[in-house]
Amino acid sequence: MTDQTGRPSSVPPRNARAWLSALARYREPTMARSLFELAVTLVPFVALWVLAWAALSVSAWLALALALLNGAFLVRIFVIQHDCGHGSFLLNRNAQDWLGRSLGVLTLTPYAVWKRTHSIHHAHHGDLDHRGIGDVLTLTTGEYRARPAFGRLMYRMYRHPIVLFLLGPSYLFMLQNRLPFGLMKSGWRYWTSAMGTNAMIAIALALMIWFGGLMPVLMIFLPTSIVAATIGVWLFYVQHQFEETHWSRGEHWQLHHAALEGSSHYVLPQPLRWLSGNIGIHHVHHLYSRIPFYRLPEVLRDHRELAEAQRLTISESIAAIRLHLWDEAEGRLVSFAEVRAKSGLRP
Repeated sequence: MTDQTGRPSSVPPRNARAWLSALARYREPTMARSLFELAVTLVPFVALWVLAWAALSVSAWLALALALLNGAFLVRIFVIQHDCGHGSFLLNRNAQDWLGRSLGVLTLTPYAVWKRTHSIHHAHHGDLDHRGIGDVLTLTTGEYRARPAFGRLMYRMYRHPIVLFLLGPSYLFMLQNRLPFGLMKSGWRYWTSAMGTNAMIAIALALMIWFGGLMPVLMIFLPTSIVAATIGVWLFYVQHQFEETHWSRGEHWQLHHAALEGSSHYVLPQPLRWLSGNIGIHHVHHLYSRIPFYRLPEVLRDHRELAEAQRLTISESIAAIRLHLWDEAEGRLVSFAEVRAKSGLRP
């Protein structure tokens, strides 16, 4: 990763934990700003839905194009739901949770289930001793070598771009989210969240079919949801899967250090930054998750060190797709080809 001058970026000089006091002043949401951000996200989303439905009578392809565009606004809706889960969008906790639950119907994501699994992700990100919930599965080179041939094949299939970015997002949001995976035995609350969300989605689909037949489902609902899911999974992937990310174990793992070093600052053009709700400023978000998404740019403006840290360009993020395994000795993500060249291990 490089800074704006092309030089390798570095972690800010101060200790990661020391940033907490400096970032605390950005944590309070502003009601007017939050409602504004909600409005400028939901109004275009609903408008594009209406336009796409109306376009069905003219051209199914036009409706599809509008639905694909609307996937970007659905990503922004997810970011608002994400902030609700962190308690950073509204001051009123009950209103915030009900907003999160409602948006979860649009994003196909049961709010309480996601909130819990995502909190686990934040609490254990970069911890090699606690993997499996809310993360992209990442094996160490030693774990990969220790697997039998079939186990290595399955991991290679899982990490293939077609699975991660085409098949995986649809499976995650369309199927896996229908049950409280990871929390199946954790109580009725998560089952209620999943089943309640499913019921509302079913009602919405039934109304679509009642008033418009299958075409609104096939040409608007599914494309919008799939595009949003794919973009969302891509963003989540590049936020943590880059060469100089951070993984450690035992006493060497420290929460704030892992949050700062193990999360990227994904540098996007302004329109994409707006549509993605500044979620690319992920190193700051992980370091202080109570900061509303619309205040994250303030942090970068006020703290040059954070603006230059962990920068990941679009081209660098695409190149990172080839990295699949964590090399504990070298402290970086490496490719299957590198492991094969070092060990002579067949795929």
